[in-house]
Amino acid sequence: MTIQLKGITWDHPRGYQPLIACSQQYAAATDLQVTWDRRSLKAFGDQPIDELAQTYDLLIIDHPHVGLAASTGCLLRLDEWLSADTLRMLAMESAGPSYASYFYAGHQWGLAIDAALQTAAYRADLLDGPLPQRWSDVITLAEQVRSQGRYVALPLAPTDAICSFVSLCASLGASPGQSDDLVPTEVGMRALSLLRDMKAIAHPNSPDWNPIHMLDHMSSADDVVYCPLTFCYTNYSRQGYQPHLLTFTTVPGVRGAILGGTGFAVSSECAHPQAACDYGAWLCSAAVQSGCYVQEGGQPGNVIAWRDAAANALTNNFFANVLPTLEQSYVRPRHHGFVVFQETAGNIIHDFLRNDTDPAQCLDKLSALYKQNLR
Repeated sequence: MTIQLKGITWDHPRGYQPLIACSQQYAAATDLQVTWDRRSLKAFGDQPIDELAQTYDLLIIDHPHVGLAASTGCLLRLDEWLSADTLRMLAMESAGPSYASYFYAGHQWGLAIDAALQTAAYRADLLDGPLPQRWSDVITLAEQVRSQGRYVALPLAPTDAICSFVSLCASLGASPGQSDDLVPTEVGMRALSLLRDMKAIAHPNSPDWNPIHMLDHMSSADDVVYCPLTFCYTNYSRQGYQPHLLTFTTVPGVRGAILGGTGFAVSSECAHPQAACDYGAWLCSAAVQSGCYVQEGGQPGNVIAWRDAAANALTNNFFANVLPTLEQSYVRPRHHGFVVFQETAGNIIHDFLRNDTDPAQCLDKLSALYKQNLR
């Protein structure tokens, strides 16, 4: 008897193309057929997963949502459906902390199917000279290329503004969420000042761009040469995806970049939980992630694929270039209230950057908001 499951992923070729291709491969060898719907990138970050779990069997999720899963029971505890040996292997093969980011309150709520983080990106055909090694070097580079009619840029739409703030704090040695305070005052002020300084000299569209907008522009026009912080997309490092190839690399200072990526999760309402979990383990296995998944435009959550020579040859050495930053990336808090904090905090920082308001007042608002959403 054929089993049919319905999944929800995010609306970008990296988010759906490899899932569709791999699902077809799995269906040809088993009695399981999966169809995948898509939601916007913003909905992926903000829409409550307990609502989606009422409609879909399979969910591609962001790791900060596992606190909601733990409090509502909307997702299966995968450690109750997959063997310890299977989970141990996937943990050993995790790309950076991707697998661990879905472990919360004593249970595994997702499997790392996609690994991402904030990295730097540049146009190798336009940038002549060394890459910035410190955050202060970014400002120097921006001033240099402005004299040539070009720009440094970074996506500063609200969601990305809070992500970049968090990355800067972690890079400066104070990972947000380690206590009831968001960050120490001096670190928070330094991070906000750096964001303000970078925004002041960056491409004028930076406050309106998310990573896809910026990377689309950077790979098609010739006025942006470097970005110090953007969520990375392997698609732009593949020949033929856009007119110009992008090279992704470590952020200045290497450490502290915020972890992104996605996890494979199963609704607690799924009528075929074992089949769903087995399918997820197959999708996240080294063989599939290094094969069909990466070949179809995916950005694997399995480090075996990141170290694979063929995967790197296909992607302008994307995986090897950014793996050092991934291995030292920062995992966001995953308690129930953090998603609410993240969405509102992005607007606070975006307003601060747009209107050049007092950074101390901005940090006070962020700190108060964080404390309101500690649970």
